[in-house]
Amino acid sequence: MKVATILPAYNEERRIGKVLEAVCAVRSIDEIIVVSDGSTDRTAEVARAFEGVTVIALPKNIGKGGAMAAGLRQTDADVILFLDADLIGLQPHHIESLIEPVLNGCEMSIGVFRKGKFWTDTAHKIAPFISGQRAVRRYLLDQIPWLEECRMGAEVTINQTAKSKNVRVKRVPLLGVSHPPKEKKFGLVKGTAARAKMYAEMGKAYVKTRRRLRTRK
Repeated sequence: MKVATILPAYNEERRIGKVLEAVCAVRSIDEIIVVSDGSTDRTAEVARAFEGVTVIALPKNIGKGGAMAAGLRQTDADVILFLDADLIGLQPHHIESLIEPVLNGCEMSIGVFRKGKFWTDTAHKIAPFISGQRAVRRYLLDQIPWLEECRMGAEVTINQTAKSKNVRVKRVPLLGVSHPPKEKKFGLVKGTAARAKMYAEMGKAYVKTRRRLRTRK
């Protein structure tokens, strides 16, 4: 099966390079797509410096779900690996461990942080299914035409759809991997506001997806 990696990214010029180094070292990946979601820094330029990486530079920020959907439209791959662009400590073997279950029967794998940073480890222990690190069979994503509307609720939407189809999902520990909390990236005030907005978008996506799935039954 053809495997594509999609990295939605917003102003991640300082971190995306390390993530791409790990992704480019994985031979089982056929395509690498970076979607710069209206970034105002050099995210797109940094990504273009990597050979074989396709970069989509969106003119304005449309949210994570929209960036993920834009990446999907760029590829016909059977398996889609989503990765956050701000990961710390990501290594090729972490990526391979995410892809392997989906190549061998599971419809989705979800990466959960372990032995990385206290706050990110704790968040994944409480709510592992909000992780942005996951490999998914394409056919499952094709059943979510409203993904681009979900913004930071994209993972919630994918989870609900997978649950409604009773598909096989495997949790994969990502030892030593983490990402910086929003409060560290943006400062306490802006970071707290960004976190509140994220939870609000997750809530909206949950409600919208429940309604969409209910009408399909």
